[in-house]
Amino acid sequence: MTVSAADLAVELKLLRRGRGIAAPQLAERAGPALRAVCGASGGDGNAAIRRTLRESLSGWARSLPEDLSTAVLAALGLHPEAVHPFYQDRVRWLARHLQRDDRTARRRIDEGIDRLAEVAVASTSESDDGDVPEPSRRWHTEELRVAVALDQPVPEVLESRRIVADADDISELDLALTLTDSVYRGEAIGSDDLRVDVFHGGRLTGRRMESTDRVGLALRLPRPLKRSSRHEIAMRFRAEFRHPHFVCVPRHPVDLFDLHVRFALPIPMEVVQLERVFQDDASDEAARGFPLTPDASGEIHVKFRHLTPGFAYGVRWRPSSEA
Repeated sequence: MTVSAADLAVELKLLRRGRGIAAPQLAERAGPALRAVCGASGGDGNAAIRRTLRESLSGWARSLPEDLSTAVLAALGLHPEAVHPFYQDRVRWLARHLQRDDRTARRRIDEGIDRLAEVAVASTSESDDGDVPEPSRRWHTEELRVAVALDQPVPEVLESRRIVADADDISELDLALTLTDSVYRGEAIGSDDLRVDVFHGGRLTGRRMESTDRVGLALRLPRPLKRSSRHEIAMRFRAEFRHPHFVCVPRHPVDLFDLHVRFALPIPMEVVQLERVFQDDASDEAARGFPLTPDASGEIHVKFRHLTPGFAYGVRWRPSSEA
């Protein structure tokens, strides 16, 4: 069975409900993707599946950054200090542990589960065939150029991306966009809330909510790519910004991220460059960045190289008091 990180993440987010890994009917709750990556047999009972999942998930979690590892283990009921019968209680424990609010704890859990799914699928791929790249390296972005126009009636983002296939038969790209702190939190983000247009390079074939504020996009390529081949795509996104920052949080490696941001008048009183920060820290002014000064046209231009998947890169600004 071929398992995608996105499918596995969905199953893990279902598993975290209630008692998590301690659910009485775990054999019924463990989905096919989770069983596949953990090597659980279809005939295994609750105890056997619980033991298999505990060993596999705990091992993969140890490869994550400490805060994400703790978040995942707590959410799934695997952390010895967070063995609570209800998911909300485990979220509250994590919030206290991180010294953050419950909302931040939930977002850290979402981020951790997404990263855990990538690690799990990658590990499975490597054990099956050492010559097959991990799913997070089935393709990577060689160059990502983004122009953000905040002076339009509805902010627009123009994206030009050149990807490189790290395996054969790459026929679809899994992309995502997050509307951080949006008014749509907890609801589906509709096509009118987030407009997506493909200028060239493929056709959108799927769109789904991956978390409370992240939209997953499936882009079908014109033809399957062979290993080492390159392909260029261009897209436009239109949506209201609900928080004053724009960051790239890659799920696949990115060699170069070139970002232009054009601000509306009045120019923000402060603009900072953010590099390799956690996504939810992008809106936290305690996470300081390198100060930037917009030019005479109200624009800034920054570049980032060798982006690490799962971390945020971009800019944050503080609107002028006249706005």
